Amino acid sequence: MTTALFTHPACELHDPGPGHPESPARLRAVLAALEAPAFASLARHAAPLATEEQILRVHPPELIHHLLGAVPREGYAMVDGDTILSPGSAEAALRAAGALCAAVDAVMAGDARNAFCAVRPPGHHAEPETAMGFCLFNTVAIGAAHARAVHGLRRIAVVDFDVHHGNGTQAAFEQDADLFFASSHQSPLYPGSGSVVERGVGNIFNAPLAPGAGSEEFRQAWSERLLPALRAFKPEFILISAGFDAHEDDPLANLNLTDEDYAWITREILAIAEECCAGRVVSTLEGGYDLEALARSVSAHIGCLNVETN
Repeated sequence: MTTALFTHPACELHDPGPGHPESPARLRAVLAALEAPAFASLARHAAPLATEEQILRVHPPELIHHLLGAVPREGYAMVDGDTILSPGSAEAALRAAGALCAAVDAVMAGDARNAFCAVRPPGHHAEPETAMGFCLFNTVAIGAAHARAVHGLRRIAVVDFDVHHGNGTQAAFEQDADLFFASSHQSPLYPGSGSVVERGVGNIFNAPLAPGAGSEEFRQAWSERLLPALRAFKPEFILISAGFDAHEDDPLANLNLTDEDYAWITREILAIAEECCAGRVVSTLEGGYDLEALARSVSAHIGCLNVETN
């Protein structure tokens, strides 16, 4: 089996406007990198539209209808100062959420060993009742809920190495002991959450990193705190919020990771997936705003996911 890649041209049509860091160029850079010969074996799939039923497992109907109804026919509409809608935003957001559900289905059916969702807008800041931080729907939480509702799984883990704390995923998970969330992130930094004392019901594990931290601190946080907690949780499925904005070249934060750090954390997560859940992993694109660093980092990440066929 190979790695499945879920994406859709509609995800490039979400356009927050000139100068916005979460631009369509991000996805174009990722997809261009994945045209390299090393990725010829990827099983490529068009991301379907998420159904309302799938999104309702995480978000209330009021939020869904408000967001979709606010999408402008032309120009822009602001959700908040950072989160902006354009005419293509509705389909992009629905395709992004649908990609996670379809990727879970593919892995559970044995059609793919694991999967990567090259989609946007990102999702991990979207709380159940609030869109924020460039994010409309919390795609990774929707994927987790889908794994439970459709495939009968119970213990689902999300691991998040984006430079910003995944407050939305934490908010969706923190009252359910069978949902696990682990995050490394810069602190202080937007959105201001992610302290080590935020434990949910014992299922939340945060590892804040000081500005200027690099490979040593990142690997120590995962090796000593987050990965042991993930292994002890014994997940039946692992989802990855794969943000690449902790890279030393990224303009939006102040961590100093390298391409190889993303390969290392991917291999570590996959090793636990092999131990605990037959290698079942679905990863989805979150942040990453230097286009060259993003392309290289995603290549390193998917190169590890797809290692059996490289």
